[in-house]
Amino acid sequence: MKSLTNRIKEVLIEKGIEQTWLAGKLGKSFTIVNSYVCNRRQPSLELLFRTVEILQVNPKYFYPYDRR
Repeated sequence: MKSLTNRIKEVLIEKGIEQTWLAGKLGKSFTIVNSYVCNRRQPSLELLFRTVEILQVNPKYFYPYDRR
């Protein structure tokens, strides 16, 4: 399974969104957002849900759960 941050990066690429734009919307620095995208840090759950709202994606995309 891909990491959470790789999925954030995928959404940004798919939607043509720059990390600087997302950083501004989140009220975070580019460095912080870049650390999420590059898998150096994990966003808090609160920040993840703000990201979901801003990027207009389903939260399940970031945390796929498979009950087998």
